[in-house]
Formats: sequence, C-alpha cells, structure tokens
Amino acid sequence: MTHPNLHDLNSQALGAGPMGDIADKGVIGFIGIGNMGFAMMARLLSQDWHCASYDIEPAQNQKALQLGAQVLPSPADIGKLCRVTFIVVVNAAQVETVLWGPKGLLSTSKPGDVIYLCPTLGPLDVSSTAHRAKRLGVDIMDAPMSGGPVRAREGQMSLMLAGPTPVLQSHTRLLDAITPHRFTISETAGDAAKTKLANNLLAAIHLAGISEVLAMAQAWGLNAQTTLNVMQASSGQSWIGQDRMQRALQNDFAPRAHTSLLAKDTQLAMTACESLGSAKPQLGLLATHLFAEACANGYMDHDDASLFLKAGGQAEV
Repeated sequence: MTHPNLHDLNSQALGAGPMGDIADKGVIGFIGIGNMGFAMMARLLSQDWHCASYDIEPAQNQKALQLGAQVLPSPADIGKLCRVTFIVVVNAAQVETVLWGPKGLLSTSKPGDVIYLCPTLGPLDVSSTAHRAKRLGVDIMDAPMSGGPVRAREGQMSLMLAGPTPVLQSHTRLLDAITPHRFTISETAGDAAKTKLANNLLAAIHLAGISEVLAMAQAWGLNAQTTLNVMQASSGQSWIGQDRMQRALQNDFAPRAHTSLLAKDTQLAMTACESLGSAKPQLGLLATHLFAEACANGYMDHDDASLFLKAGGQAEV
C-alpha cells in the first residue's frame, strides 16, 4: 500500500522554510533497502514517517510496499520527490551508480537537498563524493552505521556522522527517530568513514580471535557453550563475539552480515592506511588475511559467524 498524499506532503515541506521542517514533514527517501536500509526505513514507518524507496530487488520492493512505503522506479524519481535521502547500498561502485549514473539521484536533486551516505566506504571516496555534490548545492552527510538490522529496526543501532553542523541540528527529530546512539565526529566528510573503518577493523579482529580461541577450546575437549558463557562474563567479553558465536554454536549461519562485508571493510581499512600514510596494524593485517581466506574457502555469502567453521569449530546442536 502507498500513502495517498505523499506528493502533497512533500510540496508542503518544500514551502515550509527551514531544512528541519523539510525533514519533519517531507517524504524520506531510501536508495538500497537490503538488510540495513529496510530496517531503517521500517523504523521510520513504524513511527508514522512517510518514506519512498528504490531497490533493484523485486522481493525487497514488495516488502516495502506491504510495509507502507512508496516504491519508485529509479534514484532520479527519489530525487524528484525527496529532499532528504539515505543511501544504504554496499560499496563505492554502487554509490557512484545511484548518484551519478543514468537516472541517478543527483540528476534531479535540488540545491539544499541532503544525502546521508551510509555504506562503509573509503574516506577519500566519501570526501570526493561530498565535494562533487556540493557543486550542485547538495550536502553529503558522511553517515556510516553499525549494529545490524535487528538493532536498526529497534532504533538502537549506532550512527557516526560527519558533515555540516546546521544540517545535523535541523534534522534532530528525524535522527532521533532512527537512533539515539549518534556520534558527531566532525564537519569534515570522510572522518566518519575513518571512524567506521577503525571500528570494523577491531570487530574483525575480535571475531577472528574468538573464532579461533573457541575452536581451540573445543579441541581441548571443553564445552564451547560453557566456555563462551565464561568469556562473556569475564575479560574476554566482546559484543560481536557473543552475537556471532552464539549463532555459530547453534549451527545458524544464515547471513545477517555476510562474511564478504567484513572482508571488504578490512581491506578498505588497509587501503586507507596506505592513502593516509599510516602504518598498517599487524592484527588488522592478519584479520584482513583471515577474512579474505574465508571468502576464498566458500564462506563469502555465509554469515560472518562462519569464521568459527574456518577455524575448525563445530556447532553443538
């Protein structure tokens, strides 16, 4: 189903004045409604926000319609309707396509529009995109996220933000509806991307470490569930370790976060070290290698809990 007055709502918003009014009254666009994009949009729809979406997957579009979003045929159509849009695709190539490709969002965007760039990207890619869009009068908010689709749907994910302070201040109500867990990094697009890469590299290190250690505990003849319980109540605790290993021990490798994503993100972190002139962390290099190996061994499309299997671990159910 679609809301009958979406275009009217957006017309009212365009005449409302301050950018905050646009965010409060207009239709919020989503380009890319996979696991995270769909969860963020569902969160807003559940709080009576009006949303429009574009995705290349028919099944996702059908789900969006059933939830009450308006599904549009191209990013350009999102640009015609929405003054605030969240880009939640996978990588820099997809960002380039949906922004600048045929029927891209920026072909129809208007001066004063705001685009929240949510994928995990290299900082130089984000900075370049922001400068190009600014020539058209469009603000890019560097806005990577963390926490997974369940937490996004519950309004509990983390959102890192870098971009113009007036944009953030005028979108407080919109951002509050998405999550209270927001971290303003700076006004420089690319700084939030750096922060996200640092976080994801550490997450990969944690996940690689607990996968190998828990597999080792099994090889020692220990009950892995009991060992995991001890770790989570002791100095070995990590959120990603508990989340992923609990699923792995239950033989649940349905992808919430594909192994290929952390493989991509760890490589992006290593590339950022090169482009920014910093040393590559040794544990980061090892985690990058392990995730690349996991993908090469056939775990690319599995949940990243599959690192436990790569390490020789076995489910206990």
